[in-house]
Amino acid sequence: MREWKLGVAAAALLLGAAAPQSHIVPPEDNKQLAHDILRDIIAVHSVHEVGTGGVAQVLAKYLADGGFAQDDVKIVPETQYPKQVNVVVRLHGKGKGKPVMWICHMDVVEAKAEDWTLPPFQLTEKDGYFYGRGTSDMKDEDAAVAASLIRLKKEGFVPDRDIIVAFTADEEVGLEQDGPAFLLREHRDLVDAGLVINPDGDSGEIVGGKRLDYGVETSQKTYVTYDFEVTNKGGHSSEPRPDNAIYDLSKGLVRLAAFQFPYKTNATTRLYFQRRAMLETGKMRADMLSLAKQPMDMKAAARLAKSDISINAILHSTCVATMLNAGVQENALPARAVATVQCRIMPDETVDGVQAVLQKVVADPKIKITHPDMVVQAPESPPSKALLGSVEKVVHSMWPGVPVIPAMAAGASDSIFTRNAGIPSYGVSGGWADVNDVRAHGRDERREVGAFYESVEFTYRLMKELGGS
Repeated sequence: MREWKLGVAAAALLLGAAAPQSHIVPPEDNKQLAHDILRDIIAVHSVHEVGTGGVAQVLAKYLADGGFAQDDVKIVPETQYPKQVNVVVRLHGKGKGKPVMWICHMDVVEAKAEDWTLPPFQLTEKDGYFYGRGTSDMKDEDAAVAASLIRLKKEGFVPDRDIIVAFTADEEVGLEQDGPAFLLREHRDLVDAGLVINPDGDSGEIVGGKRLDYGVETSQKTYVTYDFEVTNKGGHSSEPRPDNAIYDLSKGLVRLAAFQFPYKTNATTRLYFQRRAMLETGKMRADMLSLAKQPMDMKAAARLAKSDISINAILHSTCVATMLNAGVQENALPARAVATVQCRIMPDETVDGVQAVLQKVVADPKIKITHPDMVVQAPESPPSKALLGSVEKVVHSMWPGVPVIPAMAAGASDSIFTRNAGIPSYGVSGGWADVNDVRAHGRDERREVGAFYESVEFTYRLMKELGGS
């Protein structure tokens, strides 16, 4: 999911961005269909412990009612986790190229009724918003994609290449259990595409009532967690020793806090800075333009990183201590002290390479560094002119003048699995959101009603555009 934002300065200096106009929505019958699908899947409690079978059944029924043959709608439970169910649907084309595939996760994070002011698993329309768990992450996009595909089917549209949609399980849990990973591993024939679109997240950003930009996520940093561990024989607190595990670990963490990975750019971030610079003036514009070139200006990078934490996050790998665990009792010397260090590393860097750097940084052989959890790495998807041109064509057909900017996400999404499988993958959503009112995973999650219907129309247009060979 996209996690970078424009800074306040960019919002204030933005040139030519118009306030949101009246919404461009699909025809009334498709609008009603999208609403009904959203209503029905919001009502399903598709958290990890329950599974995605309920949402899968709802979507499969709508697809069948929309004209898709049984052989073209595959319900695929996961072998090891049978409650986690995927749905793969195919709109057949003329065979003039490898399919384009949308990936859309059906699971949501938990929401407790006592924490919300409205029922979390019921679609409620109030004051111009749809409320409910998943209205912005990402059952809204599930509904938009399903309704758009059904619209194409009913219109008799035959694309140059097949259009596949994989509605998947378990995006919101650990990497070891994930719908796209399972499908690519066990059912590659169903999802063997040449291009992937992942609408997980809002591509459009609104600040102060103005549309700022439309992002296309072409890359993301690798999520990896390391354990820093110090062990010794411990002992009684009445007889302290110099080799205290907490002290030894703390010294290493202080050295980590003072360390910074070197600044770097890639094809995505260079193009990002080039286009983002057009929204700025003065020194900010000059610094961004300098980072669009090679070799990069390290002083300009340092200034930009200091000016905005979101810019800092895409200029280099980052590692930060997030949890500590040490000792068993107040009157005992700790025999073990562990720190959890969470890293987001650049796409061209390796887990083992970063670990070696960290070991040098802590400069203490007593601190053992490991990465106990599964790690999935994936390369950058090229910010190609053809792909960006297609997205721009659709964006400008609905929102003229809005700049389309490629982005590297500091966070993570299911695109990492399809990229890892060698399929160029792009985060493209029809959703627009106020950057100061992001409620995904939070209380009273919501989506502006008009923005939801806009995303339905956008998805329909993008499917037709990318259905070309």
